[in-house]
Amino acid sequence: MRLRFILIPFLSIIVLGTFNSCSKSSGGGYGSTTPPAAVPPANTPGPAFQLKTDSHFGSILADANGNTLYFFSLDADGKSACTAGCLAVWSVSYNAGSTFGAGLTASDFSSITRSDGSKQSTYKGWPLYTYSGDAAAGAVNGDGVMGIWFVAKPDYTVMLAVTQLVGIDGVKYDSTLKAGIGATLYMTDDHGVTLYSLSIDKSEKNNYTLSDFSNDAVWPIVQINTIQNVPSVLDKSAFSSITVFTKPQLTYKGWPIYKFGADANTRGNTKGVSVTIPGPWPVMDQASKSAPL
Repeated sequence: MRLRFILIPFLSIIVLGTFNSCSKSSGGGYGSTTPPAAVPPANTPGPAFQLKTDSHFGSILADANGNTLYFFSLDADGKSACTAGCLAVWSVSYNAGSTFGAGLTASDFSSITRSDGSKQSTYKGWPLYTYSGDAAAGAVNGDGVMGIWFVAKPDYTVMLAVTQLVGIDGVKYDSTLKAGIGATLYMTDDHGVTLYSLSIDKSEKNNYTLSDFSNDAVWPIVQINTIQNVPSVLDKSAFSSITVFTKPQLTYKGWPIYKFGADANTRGNTKGVSVTIPGPWPVMDQASKSAPL
């Protein structure tokens, strides 16, 4: 299997991040003994976090003022990589006394302490931001910027992350899976856990998993049979699912998709790239060719 990877050197990431860049009541009248109903002030903020409906993206996450919230692919490990000049374009979103609108689950929200000591809210582990290019509440101009900024949604099936690959052997690998320094763009689940393919698999054919699933703990299949939404730079139609001994498994361009047990469902871990030697288990790459028949 020949896979083509998108390589984003750390220097480029740093450069990109910096560039990026008085009336009477109608209720009772003056002589009424019934007090007038309270009228909420104009522009009353909604819940700290709420869902809005966009004509293109569907349900999107917004702050109390209706401003669209975004994920940043470089936040693969759950820490914010947007610092310095990046913050002139992308503002940190934080609400200490969070309330949640309909359709949102409080347990999906948390917060991190940034490198400068300030706080930032997170959703499913992704730090949240607003975009300076959104001139009005509800605008979604930040989606797809540089291919690494995406509208925050509650229903992504997969997401995209950018990070330095580090195998279970502790060695750093570049996007060609050779020892070296360099960040790689790859797919994760909605919580940022790394997704992999297997080089000996065929189109829509899992050649790893045993019928009794006794080896599934090592390389668990991604059990998804309904593809909801994907980042806007991905082709949703390239995703599908197969049945592996009665269980569903997500596929991309025909490649069955796995996680690595030793990653321990921890976002940012990419330990599987060096098992058993670099190559057989590459991270799931959006630019990969279709799986062979």
